[in-house]
Amino acid sequence: MSLSNIENGIILIVDDNPTNLGVLFDFLADSGFQVLVAQDGEDAIEQVEYALPDLILLDILMPGMDGFETCQHLKAQESTKDIPVIFMTALSDTVDKVRGLNLGAVDYITKPLQHEEVLARVKIHLSIRNLTKRLQEQNVHLEQEIQERTKAENALLKLTSELEERVEERTAALGQSNQLLQQEIQERICTEQALQESEARYREQANRLELAFRQLQETQSQLVHSEKMSSLGQLVAGVAHEINNPVNFIYGNLTHAYEYTQGLLDLLNLYAKYTPSPLPEIQQLAEAIDLEFLSEDLPKLLSSMKVGADRIREIIQSLRIFSRVDEAQMKPVDIHAGLDSTLLILHNRFKASSNELGIQLVKDYGDLPLVECYAGQLNQVFMNLLANAIDALEEYDKQRSPQEIYFCRSTIRIRTEVTDDKFVTIRIGDTGPGMTEEVRDRLFDPFFTTKPVGRGTGLGLSISQEIIVSKHGGQITCLSAPGQGTEFMIKIPMRSHPLESVNQKVFPQERCLRRATPTINCVSSAIP
Repeated sequence: MSLSNIENGIILIVDDNPTNLGVLFDFLADSGFQVLVAQDGEDAIEQVEYALPDLILLDILMPGMDGFETCQHLKAQESTKDIPVIFMTALSDTVDKVRGLNLGAVDYITKPLQHEEVLARVKIHLSIRNLTKRLQEQNVHLEQEIQERTKAENALLKLTSELEERVEERTAALGQSNQLLQQEIQERICTEQALQESEARYREQANRLELAFRQLQETQSQLVHSEKMSSLGQLVAGVAHEINNPVNFIYGNLTHAYEYTQGLLDLLNLYAKYTPSPLPEIQQLAEAIDLEFLSEDLPKLLSSMKVGADRIREIIQSLRIFSRVDEAQMKPVDIHAGLDSTLLILHNRFKASSNELGIQLVKDYGDLPLVECYAGQLNQVFMNLLANAIDALEEYDKQRSPQEIYFCRSTIRIRTEVTDDKFVTIRIGDTGPGMTEEVRDRLFDPFFTTKPVGRGTGLGLSISQEIIVSKHGGQITCLSAPGQGTEFMIKIPMRSHPLESVNQKVFPQERCLRRATPTINCVSSAIP
């Protein structure tokens, strides 16, 4: 099932009310879906054994096996655990909702049902399920490709082993020849010279094979990483696009809803003004719904919804800026927008919790023009550097006491400026434990990492250097010392002209023994 034929999905409706079943069946069938029905939990479990639906609309209050038990049974089966379940209920208790979500449900629809809401939620969860399936298929394809490349590596190792055996056999044969030619000194000298030349050639061949093998490993890892980042970018862009339309629909109607609501409240106030003694039935209903509180809270509720919709739109915009899957060529872009989108994606890792102060962010943005670059790849570099800084600070805080953390809070500083009227410099620094010279010298080597096994591949900084140096003709350097924190400096031209001389690792004159402290002119402790 692709995004273009979501409306052909199979939906199973489980409800003990024949009226609800009939209404939902007619509405969803008219919307293009294939619809199955069941009147209780046992009937629903029997139906999914013969035909797996793409989504289940499940009532909670049913005789016999209720909705919670039915959902728990479905999530316990391997064949049905991934089918999204949406509860339909008149229950509004938060405890019931939390219980349903903990059992594996993906959403709640409150009765009485609104057809447009049901259709929107069904389409959204079918779209999410479709994207999840596509991601799983891409992961399987990627694993197959990795297996094929592993076979190729094994074949290359076998060829290397065979070549070494041939070298050993050849060396043994030459040794026997030397023993036979000991009687003639001149021939022995010539034979020894020939042997030395042969060994030198074989050593050169072995070195070339070893170099080719390392290059193959590096190329394979970069291809796998690039494919993962490409798939992730496409997935992020797809999810942002799918969510954008319903959010815009909600956001566009909130203003009208606020105006309509305000008009109705004004009308109620006029009725109350000119009808001070309403009928008992009207007075009873006003007390039952707490009309005074409702009149005060409803505008606040709509304002809160608008704030939430604004926040969702900002997140979607940041995801689209960060992914930039449609920008394969160099284009003038706003570096600050890329940094802010990356920071928004990492926002949760900066936030404080009940036990931790969180990480403080200090931004010192200069006045930068638009810079010609590969925006998506540059955002990948920002993500690698910021994620590494956050990891280092989190590990560092585990080794410090609460008093030390309070008086010397972990901080990440970002500074941008124009240098030499031709280059843009981005500095990303942290107040972490810093690095030794040995670690700093190997920082950009492929597969080198200081993180525990399973948490790092050792490719992030190597690929970042490739992006900055080879793709943009720029420089990336690291300034760090133990106890002095770490700062990475990126320098790229404002136009797509390669630098005349680029050092592909850290520059000797910039391998300082202590970290440079940038001057802060503008401070922001929260991500925008």
